Amino acid sequence: MPETKKCRESRVIQTHIILPADLNSYDALYGGKLMYLIDDTASISAARHARQHIMTASTDSLDFLHPLLKNDSVCIESYVTGTGKKSMEVFVKVIGENLLTGERYLAATCFMTFVVVKPTASFTSVAKVEPETNEERMITKDYSQRRAQRLEQLAQSKEFASHISLEIPWMMTDN
Repeated sequence: MPETKKCRESRVIQTHIILPADLNSYDALYGGKLMYLIDDTASISAARHARQHIMTASTDSLDFLHPLLKNDSVCIESYVTGTGKKSMEVFVKVIGENLLTGERYLAATCFMTFVVVKPTASFTSVAKVEPETNEERMITKDYSQRRAQRLEQLAQSKEFASHISLEIPWMMTDN
């Protein structure tokens, strides 16, 4: 596997029309439906970059910026923006488009982390990324800082989880 890959080598673009079955009571796309589409797109970027079996490790900084409305299209674009030995950060941007007027708007942005699971015998590490565009350079330059924040958050999440009960709720007693 090459030591570096360009961000564009992992770029994935999916476009969908927003149909009535996908809407909440405000005629906007359900947030959960968008999250599904984001994970689906980003996972292809990660697999394309690593050429290994991958799994979603975390979703962070999912910011809903503008509602995606009925009959608009939603375009999800993702690409790898940073790597560790077995992990990858994937940036996702979500662009809505009013199909009648052509107006485009940034609907959401997100960072996701994927990890290699069950690596093949030839696997050594995930290839580094090489940005080419201004957007890619702007996003990749802060990868190390975001990774450090994620690792700190993971430690806090594990500590928090150690205090969570696994008892069946209706069988619990107050102790």
